[in-house]
Amino acid sequence: MARIFDFGGREVERRQTVASLRALKGTGHHATQVTAETAEEAAAAEAAGIDMVVCRAANVARVREGSKAVFVTAALGFADVITADDILKSAFAAVTSGADAVLCSRGVGTVKMLADEQIPVMGHLGLVPRKSTWLGSVRAVGKTAKEAIELFDRFRRLEDAGAFAVECEVIAAPVMAEINRRTGLVTISLGSGPEADVVFLFTADICGEASRLPRHAQAFGNIAPLQEAVRSERRQALSAFRAAVQSGAFPGPDNDATMPDAEIAAFKTMLS
Repeated sequence: MARIFDFGGREVERRQTVASLRALKGTGHHATQVTAETAEEAAAAEAAGIDMVVCRAANVARVREGSKAVFVTAALGFADVITADDILKSAFAAVTSGADAVLCSRGVGTVKMLADEQIPVMGHLGLVPRKSTWLGSVRAVGKTAKEAIELFDRFRRLEDAGAFAVECEVIAAPVMAEINRRTGLVTISLGSGPEADVVFLFTADICGEASRLPRHAQAFGNIAPLQEAVRSERRQALSAFRAAVQSGAFPGPDNDATMPDAEIAAFKTMLS
């Protein structure tokens, strides 16, 4: 654990820092990253030894309630923050609330603006789902030499803009391996093979919550039946409550507050 001061001026301990993540390059060791949007999910990640979590910028404070140790990256909403002032305000709010970095899917100009303020910025390359119209479909990126070299150029431009890391989503694994050897960016593989500095999966996929797994994911748990059991039990309990109210069975004597008979009589006398 590293002792640092966060961007809010608090003395904290972190499993990873920007410096330690950069030091992973070339070591063959991997950090782990998952998603977390609640204190409960963040606490589970910390207890499991996970190094890093990604959350929406608006949820940083609640994630920090669950974990003080994990490295938190705040994703800036693509449509929530649009102007330069909006982006800067959201980024500063996120890091002063406890985030260690921000994830930005905007252009290199935006990345440079944030990096110039010494805010650690993580870019997003490969398959960026909301931009998949440029690819023509939801697919892996870098499956031809031409596309792979164009992708490498985007890595270089992102690094030149001042990003310290990049989420690499569904990039052909051999291409990811070659790029990782040639970039100073901390690479975070989401479906881009093992040759990256950090390996990332969504918590819902890891825990078996999703009805359909993407090819790059793997379920290590089976929460879906448990969640369905909870939903079923909730519906049953609510139905039973409604039926008890309609039949007059609830509320009953055991649920009601009482008062002494003498006090009841006195109250009725006062009323009349």
